[in-house]
Amino acid sequence: MRELVREHIKSLIPYQSARSEFEGEADVYLDANENPYDFQFNRYPDPYQRKLKKRLADVRGWNVDQLFFGNGSDEIIDLLVRTFCEPNKDAILTCKPGFSMYQFSAELNQARNDEFELSSDFEIDADAFIKVIKPEHKLIFICSPNNPTGNAIPIKTIKQVVDKAPGLVVVDEAYVDFSEIGSCLKEIDSKKLVVLQTFSKSFGSAGIRLGVGIMDQEIVAILNAVKLPYNVSESTQVLATQLLDKYDKVIDSVLMIKKERQRVSNQLIKLDVVLKVFPSDANFLLVKFDKAKEIYIHFMDNGVIVRDRSNLLHCEGCLRITIGLRKENNRLLSLLKRFDK
Repeated sequence: MRELVREHIKSLIPYQSARSEFEGEADVYLDANENPYDFQFNRYPDPYQRKLKKRLADVRGWNVDQLFFGNGSDEIIDLLVRTFCEPNKDAILTCKPGFSMYQFSAELNQARNDEFELSSDFEIDADAFIKVIKPEHKLIFICSPNNPTGNAIPIKTIKQVVDKAPGLVVVDEAYVDFSEIGSCLKEIDSKKLVVLQTFSKSFGSAGIRLGVGIMDQEIVAILNAVKLPYNVSESTQVLATQLLDKYDKVIDSVLMIKKERQRVSNQLIKLDVVLKVFPSDANFLLVKFDKAKEIYIHFMDNGVIVRDRSNLLHCEGCLRITIGLRKENNRLLSLLKRFDK
């Protein structure tokens, strides 16, 4: 993978933090100019999050050496672009409509973002997609299940892209736990594959800001050299470990959300004001409305916030609705029924 890395980063000497050269527990810490009085988080965190990686690897069945944590998946996306894309030379390839953070990171790092238009039912034509791949596409981003459309991309399609890509294929699986298809990790074994997941969705912990990348060990080592030394706080590591200790409750919440997703979808399609409810493998529904703008304002006026996606390709008149608690979903449905009269 080093041949894909920007030249000046290949010779980058990683910042050596106070804790990066030490593993285990010591009796006395006098190395990092910390306050010795225990205010719960008076010590710097493990810069490589070793305990948390081991716990997550045990729960998910992953290789601990292939894990990289970031301050949300957003940080990992930015690090990948910053590490592999030479400014004003290299490019990324993304799908449209898709998650806007890929384009933002490309613009921030002066990399070109080439967009491939999804079909009207938000699918990727694999042959057409492969034809637009260029040598300068160091990173190809595929969001599956896709945001804001909700559909999962077939693993067969992703494998075809991985086989033909000149650089890394980054599959963003933020919503994968809500999908029946499951992770592409179970079927694709390639050093060019990077999979992103997050604690923000199925783990119900958007506030702790923790994303995880599963990738070849060589890429982990490269990103460890580029990242800020303490990119994941001690409080985040502690809270994430506690979540993993009650993983059965996480699974239960996912099952309830999937059940509610089906119920809300069934109720929505009964309403005259609803033109289409798109199939979803995520924890949200993309819904095409008659008078979408008016409905969006109607929701806001009554204290219910959804996301207007009608300005995106193939999403005219569409609102993205997150699946909430049953009582929250009932509130939304009740407001729609009042509007529908």
